[in-house]
Amino acid sequence: MHASLKHLALAGVVLATLSACGGSSHSNNGFIPFLPPPAPAPAPPPAPAPAAPGSMDVKLIAFNDLHGNLEPPRLSITAPANGGGMVPVPAGGAAYLASAIASLKAKNENNAVVSAGDMIGASPLVSALFLDEPTIEAVNAMKIDFNAVGNHEFDKGQTELLRMKNGGCTKNTPLEPCRVNKAFPGANFGFLAANTVKSDGTTLFPATGIKSFTKDGATVKVAFIGMTLKGTPSIVTPAGVAGLSFKDEADTANALIPQLKAQGADAIVVVVHEGGTTTVGYNDKSCAGLNGDILPILDKLDASVDVVISGHTHRSYTCDYGKTNPAKPFLLTSAGQYGTLLTDINLTIDTRTRKVTAKSADNVIVQGEAYTSGATTVALTDQYPVFGKNQEVAGLVSQYLSVAAPLVQRVVGTLSGPATRTQAASRESVLGNLIADAQLAATSASNKGGAQIAFMNPGGVRADLVPAGDGSVTYGQIFSVQPFGNSLVVKTMTGAQIKALLEQQFNSGSNTVASPRVLLPSRSLSYSYSLSAPAGSRIGNMALNGTAMTDGASYRVTMNSFLATGGDNFTVFNQGTDTLGGDQDVDALEAYIKANSPLAPPAANRITALP
Repeated sequence: MHASLKHLALAGVVLATLSACGGSSHSNNGFIPFLPPPAPAPAPPPAPAPAAPGSMDVKLIAFNDLHGNLEPPRLSITAPANGGGMVPVPAGGAAYLASAIASLKAKNENNAVVSAGDMIGASPLVSALFLDEPTIEAVNAMKIDFNAVGNHEFDKGQTELLRMKNGGCTKNTPLEPCRVNKAFPGANFGFLAANTVKSDGTTLFPATGIKSFTKDGATVKVAFIGMTLKGTPSIVTPAGVAGLSFKDEADTANALIPQLKAQGADAIVVVVHEGGTTTVGYNDKSCAGLNGDILPILDKLDASVDVVISGHTHRSYTCDYGKTNPAKPFLLTSAGQYGTLLTDINLTIDTRTRKVTAKSADNVIVQGEAYTSGATTVALTDQYPVFGKNQEVAGLVSQYLSVAAPLVQRVVGTLSGPATRTQAASRESVLGNLIADAQLAATSASNKGGAQIAFMNPGGVRADLVPAGDGSVTYGQIFSVQPFGNSLVVKTMTGAQIKALLEQQFNSGSNTVASPRVLLPSRSLSYSYSLSAPAGSRIGNMALNGTAMTDGASYRVTMNSFLATGGDNFTVFNQGTDTLGGDQDVDALEAYIKANSPLAPPAANRITALP
């Protein structure tokens, strides 16, 4: 083939090939282009970080005035029934309280659990017999965060209270510590005492606690200020709070708020062992009739406080205080007493403005088991949640009950009828008078103090004494009547001092004409009082075994160790001389009942109330 024809033929083959491969016979002037390898696909952009939430919900769970009620206290909450009317709901018991707390916690992992004081002190036998160690151990199992100490935490003195927090078995009272748990651990939760100040200016326990919550990259902080009522020294054994001062509640909280804000607190919660009363039900949001010593505190508090969790009065309420005082838009709550209720508090916090934008509270009944009291049975109701037993707490309570059982069930004697705390018109009570008689009998012998008069404080009488059908009463019953473990003290006092002491019933500290705290006298003493008379002149007709008493004469007077150092603000007791210590108060009561069985309870007729 001619060379030029051969070249044309090859060119045709190339063009055909390019066309078959999708090339263009009209591009690149017929030249084969260089095709670089394809570029790798670009990497996908990183996923954006999740946006911080605009708000976060935080749950607070609160109770107060547990008072060592580990067993169900045989109390009910009167609650609205479906379809109208009311229904009694049996409530309380530490094992059920633990389950109720866990149930509320499960609804929001961002939660904190707090107690507003009197967790211990004035406790039933199963706790008090063991110095309230069982209650601390039970609450440890509930996994709470803070307890703001109340006045009853100081019942056995500050040294014993420090043992409750820190653990150990140092003996600080007549009772033996660590009788069951030989390595008492103390509390695994914080004690707060912002207004309880030592002589060096520091607080007995930390003033505040902060808990942080994080969700989707945002964090909020809730600060807790915990404290007791400033009047604590007048209602506890003065020796137990020696060297401590109790500052004004509102002033204390207000001074701490700037510090907490500087630490990043987004919500401020005051947990205070002081409270009020209402005239409506346990969860009535109207809070009608709100009254009490909490009100002056609220009106002085900084308006930046979001919630005030209160106690002390054993009442239950959930109040929007802003309806009472618009300048103080606090949420005010209290969960009654003895673990029968929990307050379920819900806060919504804006994570950008760092403010609480919504808040609400409901009191939840801790319904656990039915009970029978006398001829009345209070059954479980399906109209309210029923909580099961927390087995860890139930086992702990059972262990302490088994150790206490032989002592609890021991019969100490018989009564011919009930002795109750019901006040007569004179404000004395049959049971208070009986206890005073027992203390006089225990100290009247010359080698026991030679007492002629005995006084009992009404706040120290904690339960009625109702015999069984055969008239028998047990040690467990009398211990419940007097659970404080006080000893008896005999002092010499003049007639003038005794009169001044009785005047303090109406005009001293929290004792007022409108709300007197009347001492309960032994059968040897009689007198009259007139509320209309001027202060200092209300007491008259004082007689010892029917013989008029004189100001200058000396008398031997018995009181318990709580009163002996000025407890309940009866400071005139401090003026007594020639002091002699005596037996435990509960032992004196046992001996008196045993020696006089069947004992007829005394009348409440030793004091005459005049117009």
